[in-house]
Amino acid sequence: MPESESVITQEMRDAVGVESDPVTYDIEKGAIIRFAQAIGDDNVIFNRENDARKTRYKGLVAPPTFLRSVAHVETPEPKIKVSSPYPANVDGGSEWEYFEPIHAGDTITATTYLSDVHERQGGRFGNMLIMVRETKYVNQFGNVAALQRTTGISYQPPD
Repeated sequence: MPESESVITQEMRDAVGVESDPVTYDIEKGAIIRFAQAIGDDNVIFNRENDARKTRYKGLVAPPTFLRSVAHVETPEPKIKVSSPYPANVDGGSEWEYFEPIHAGDTITATTYLSDVHERQGGRFGNMLIMVRETKYVNQFGNVAALQRTTGISYQPPD
């Protein structure tokens, strides 16, 4: 796509890498247990504190998908909000990387930032604007516990 036709604005370029204000979550034992029960996971490291203490984790840890539940309580808001000029949007999916177990009693701080914005031509959607946002979850020791990449795709529907 020629540069003159690009829908990527300077504001979008400037927003790449700018972290939101942090949002902090206290990871509670009861929340971990209720979440594990809700998803039907009876692994002792998620459900039974006494048994979990005997494992290499030395206590309860959150199931990998647990962060999806706490992120709905309060989501980090970007400092520079950018939006697509296209009216139609689809979820391009999300991927997660896990680096540290999340224990009951941990304090997790999340920040979100736009990590990439690019365009793609063609296909049944026509011209598309693709924005990738990353949410970084850091524990109280300063270690990244998890990283979530969420892809949003917007496009101009054909006439």
